Amino acid sequence: MGENEGIDKSFLDTVKFDDRGLVPAIVQDHETGKVLMMAWMNRESLEMTLERRKACYWSRSRNKLWLKGESSGNMQDVHDILIDCDGDTLILKVSQIGGACHVGYHSCFYRRVLENGSMEICDTLMFDPEEVYGKKS
Repeated sequence: MGENEGIDKSFLDTVKFDDRGLVPAIVQDHETGKVLMMAWMNRESLEMTLERRKACYWSRSRNKLWLKGESSGNMQDVHDILIDCDGDTLILKVSQIGGACHVGYHSCFYRRVLENGSMEICDTLMFDPEEVYGKKS
């Protein structure tokens, strides 16, 4: 295995989608490396992301494409996409506009587990989700 192992194929042909046609994408702030969220991508959302340089995912709960920020305005400008050695996990390095988390925090990973098993908030609240998405019924 040489230092150029695996770069002779195109990126989309290298991605190993699971049996549902999905691949996990870990999303990081491109400047700090902070993990903002994890989402799923299918081939179509990945193609849209590559074309627009705006993060687009596949919503398993809604069973549809999801352009990050389409409802909230909290878009993700994509700077880099990395693929792991097995081709089955991606990292997107993004500039996050507003909060990444749908409950209003900068990161979806806004809770830290303490030694006693309780949790504390360890992130910044960026917006009020009720103002952005409306009250959930």
